Amino acid sequence: MTDGGVLHIKGRVLVGPEDVRDELWAVDGRVTFARPAAEPTATLTGWALPGLVDAHCHVGLDAHGAVDRATSEKQALTDRDAGTLLIRDAGSAADTRWIDDRADLPKIIRAGRHIARTRRYIRNYAHEIEPGDLAAYVTAEARRGDGWVKLVGDWIDRGVGDLAACWPGDALTEAIAAAHAEGARVTAHCFATESLPDLLAAGIDCIEHATGLTEELIPAFVERGVAIVPTLVNIATFPALADGGESKFPQWSAHMRRLHENRYATVGAAHDAGIPIYVGTDAGGSLAHGLVGEEALELTKAGLSPTEALAAATWSAREWLGRPGLTEGAPADLVVYDADPRADLRVLGAPRHVVLNGAVV
Repeated sequence: MTDGGVLHIKGRVLVGPEDVRDELWAVDGRVTFARPAAEPTATLTGWALPGLVDAHCHVGLDAHGAVDRATSEKQALTDRDAGTLLIRDAGSAADTRWIDDRADLPKIIRAGRHIARTRRYIRNYAHEIEPGDLAAYVTAEARRGDGWVKLVGDWIDRGVGDLAACWPGDALTEAIAAAHAEGARVTAHCFATESLPDLLAAGIDCIEHATGLTEELIPAFVERGVAIVPTLVNIATFPALADGGESKFPQWSAHMRRLHENRYATVGAAHDAGIPIYVGTDAGGSLAHGLVGEEALELTKAGLSPTEALAAATWSAREWLGRPGLTEGAPADLVVYDADPRADLRVLGAPRHVVLNGAVV
């Protein structure tokens, strides 16, 4: 990490999708558009964007559960070097608060630990509880997190042999009200359609994956302002998962293949209806970190324009999460590219410079 002192960024600065400036400076780690008295110690040229956002990422997890600090650091560095400077960590069993003291690592908004039904999620990931305890655990995770709580809304029910909702409606209503009373928003892992009506009725704020979204449910999402984070780079793994479970759970396998086949149409219908959509990769577990550029490209296959997909990874995502972009006095967290990503999103995969807290990393 190289301390930039007074850092000058010039070329084209994308403050917003239509707000393009010629230059900015980072002074004492903060953005300013006013030329400082001191001469810059370094100048970077290119197309500058606010640091990218991965709105569904798991720093501190691998396929078996929580990992040590060295592994968590490697995950965070991989995301950072891909241009991701703000992460909504959508559930982690690891304590990653130490990252907040590292100026060279991405900023993290945590959702605490996953909350799942007993034996209805990945082993070692979640608090596994029954509905009567849901509100109490949601309250605890709301206090532990950074304004978000993560539920597992559905998972395979081995007795049924298919995806099934995890929680009754009354437990969800009580739990989501408890989170809101703590000032936290609630999101839920949902593959299936069946889990969505009760979550919507209970006041859910966001749905992860949302592969079960249907035309009938879209108006409720729009009316309530419920966002989705599709994680299409993760949905791409569904066929392999289905193949692995075919012999034991053929109904579930067929269901997962249908969800995969319909993924672009599902996200496209949500986009056409005006449902807020944000970039998230589901990195961690078995999926690699650093895939935020690939996820933005996936969203264009579902019908978002390049600028809309870019907004879902930058300006709009930061506004949704309550974090600033390239505004006067904001932390100087930005990425510089060789070309305009609005014209070709593929440039997101090759940042020229990454700047965090005003320092080139």
